[in-house]
Amino acid sequence: MNISGSTTTALLVEDESQVGHARRVAQALAQQLDFADGDAGRVALVTTELATNLLKHAGHGVLHLRATPGQTGIGIELIAVDRGPGFDPSECIADGYSTGGTQGTGLGALIRQSQVFDIHSDNRGSVVLAQLYPRHVSPPPLLFGVSQHSLNDDPSCGDVWHLAFDGSRISALVIDGIGHGEEAERAGLAGAAVFATAPFIEPATSLVEMHQAMNGTRGGAAAVSLYDTSVGKLRFAGVGNIGGALINAEKSRGLASHPGIVGSQFRKAVAFDYPVDGRQLLIMYSDGLQSRWDLRDYPGLVHRHPAIIAALLHRDFCRGRDDVTVMVIALEEIGD
Repeated sequence: MNISGSTTTALLVEDESQVGHARRVAQALAQQLDFADGDAGRVALVTTELATNLLKHAGHGVLHLRATPGQTGIGIELIAVDRGPGFDPSECIADGYSTGGTQGTGLGALIRQSQVFDIHSDNRGSVVLAQLYPRHVSPPPLLFGVSQHSLNDDPSCGDVWHLAFDGSRISALVIDGIGHGEEAERAGLAGAAVFATAPFIEPATSLVEMHQAMNGTRGGAAAVSLYDTSVGKLRFAGVGNIGGALINAEKSRGLASHPGIVGSQFRKAVAFDYPVDGRQLLIMYSDGLQSRWDLRDYPGLVHRHPAIIAALLHRDFCRGRDDVTVMVIALEEIGD
């Protein structure tokens, strides 16, 4: 299964009028993806609940919206992100619980309408995830999340990502084209197109092929991670400032890249092997995200859905002066 990168649409929710706007944008995406009327209605309901809860419980927040792949079709991912006082998810999920003077059926309704649902909340704010697929479409067999945002909501994004997986292997790419805007995007897309033709080859070889394809563009930073569940090993090769880390509940290990610019100049691509024991998270990110973060500062976060982790890292560590991409993948057994 090959997944091409999509940029997240960020919808600000600060007043009642923006709840309706968010619903209309989400419904338009559902129509664009050929959702049946009933499935599009679920998208509208969940969008309204998430946006309304942002106003009621946090005062304001942001709703992240993007198309997300399923096993046999496309779904919609909605993530509500805020910096409010937080709440206890185990209490709020039960129907009848409310802190906002309502009937308290919001989170229960979200769970019933969504195929994938998860929450992280603490005193720094909350992140609520809902993924909705047409009734005949199942979520993908791989747990992953991506939060990608262009600088100033530019239609072009210089960051590009691609993900491929089969029965035993996962291959992930992140490219950060130099600068931002159309030319940076052109550089990134040139590299990703080559990667997508053979995502499971040796990562160092993949970088050399991308270097050739990106020659004549601005070039950029790029990193490839190849994980094989049958051998329990991650192979990583990076050129430039794409960050990478392997994380579990106890520790974090950084992944080494080499200096240079893919498409312009670098001496050679070298891959390094890292053992993967049990369930671990692979996190790859462009330099639009600060590097000084530690998931252990957020108790329980490492056990949440990768899309929750990606959105939270974007919320708390986005530099705000470049395109930004955060990819989080749960490394574990996957199906075809």
